[in-house]
Amino acid sequence: MSSLQEQLQKLGFQQTETSAENAMDDTAMTIDKSQTIRIQRQTKGRKGKGVTVLFDLPQQPYLLADYASQLRKTCGVGGAVKDGTIELQGDQREKAKLWLEQHGFKVKLAGG
Repeated sequence: MSSLQEQLQKLGFQQTETSAENAMDDTAMTIDKSQTIRIQRQTKGRKGKGVTVLFDLPQQPYLLADYASQLRKTCGVGGAVKDGTIELQGDQREKAKLWLEQHGFKVKLAGG
């Protein structure tokens, strides 16, 4: 019995080099980590609930989603990716700063 790859090739499907995994591997090495990432705590428009917002991140959507997922797990909170920023529930500035610095980014705590 032939493998799944061989069966797909017979049907006309071919494996391409531009798959999502390969694209992430290629861009992971070309990420500009020299730009300073700003971390800010916001409460305005959120009914008094505090949210940690990360600005000036690399603007690759799959990369933002991956970073948001890892930050949510590290901080143990919920969060989302909105308009090119990562939002984490609660005041997670110190944990997020530590994680980003461990991954080679320059980080600045913005706001008061």
